[in-house]
Amino acid sequence: MVKDDRKPLLELRDIDISFGFVDALKSATLSIYRQEIVAIVGDNGAGKSTLVKIIAGLLQPDSGTILYRNAPVVIPSIKVADEMGIASVFQGQEFCDNLDVASNLFLGKELTYHGKRDDASMLGKARTVLKSLGSAISVRSPISSLSMGQRQTVAVARTLLNDPALILLDEPTASLSVIQTAEVLSTIKRLRSEGRSIVMVCHDLPDVFSIADRIIVLRQGHISGIHCVTDTSYEEIIAEIAGVAIKNTHENTPNNTKYQNLIRQRKLISRVICEKIQE
Repeated sequence: MVKDDRKPLLELRDIDISFGFVDALKSATLSIYRQEIVAIVGDNGAGKSTLVKIIAGLLQPDSGTILYRNAPVVIPSIKVADEMGIASVFQGQEFCDNLDVASNLFLGKELTYHGKRDDASMLGKARTVLKSLGSAISVRSPISSLSMGQRQTVAVARTLLNDPALILLDEPTASLSVIQTAEVLSTIKRLRSEGRSIVMVCHDLPDVFSIADRIIVLRQGHISGIHCVTDTSYEEIIAEIAGVAIKNTHENTPNNTKYQNLIRQRKLISRVICEKIQE
């Protein structure tokens, strides 16, 4: 278990939630600190998305305590979370393909001036937000003309309109090409450099090891491990995901089918991508 003497931005204490007879999370306890990237990993059904949805206000825990900025809180909805400074980007972000980037950024949150839609202010703020992410996407471009990676960047930019302290990302690099993945990971690192905290669910360990500060491993609703990236390895994380014990992460690989499949599934990020992320 990783210990940190800093005061957490967010704490979950003994969070439980069940769906029918299925315990999705059991006594989940963790802390998120300021200006860090925390990756949540685990097998399908481990409780990763459930954990993030509780923080986002999409789900309410059956029991347990949530503290935000050192005070107990209830997060009943995404709207309340957003007002508190907790923003979310989930898979399958909805965009209006007949609108441009700026209009999609402010969809449902349009700026007005004297009772009229203020397009000039929205265009200016959209340019500022995208520029802060290092993106060259034109605010006038139709959203339908963007790649999946660019759409993900727009989705992240949309969260910045309320200047959040904590951003939740659910599989931000899923279904992206290698170059698009590099762009998104670079954006996430930029968010951290601005002082924000990021919690991301991610199944791709090379992506996780490229940018995360800590890794939280979930298995069957339990937090089975919390690791500093600099103090762990692919093998140790994969072993925890698979639920197998190894004495040495570099030797004596267990003859476990699930473990071996996870090893084979992992991919390496190229040197070019790593260099791009570190720019």
